[in-house]
Amino acid sequence: MLLVKTLLLVIHGRVQGVFFRDSMQSEAQRLAVAGWVRNRSDGTVEAAVQGEAAAVDAIVRWAHRGPQHAQVTHVDIAPDGGSYSRFEVIG
Repeated sequence: MLLVKTLLLVIHGRVQGVFFRDSMQSEAQRLAVAGWVRNRSDGTVEAAVQGEAAAVDAIVRWAHRGPQHAQVTHVDIAPDGGSYSRFEVIG
């Protein structure tokens, strides 16, 4: 049985207006990670990610870099109790 890991991420830096959400959705689908991603009014991007532990760890590493034009300064990581079946851009 695979260990499922679920985390809530808040990504800080230049992360809006750089295709962060769409890029993260593509990466999540590639890694078979479920959850969601959205822009927040404070300029950060928030995401819930759920899947096999190694895949979630991989998308967390990706979130620290982001897409080409992003400048991620740091990522807050907390446990999340949600249950997700696919990855979507919301908000």
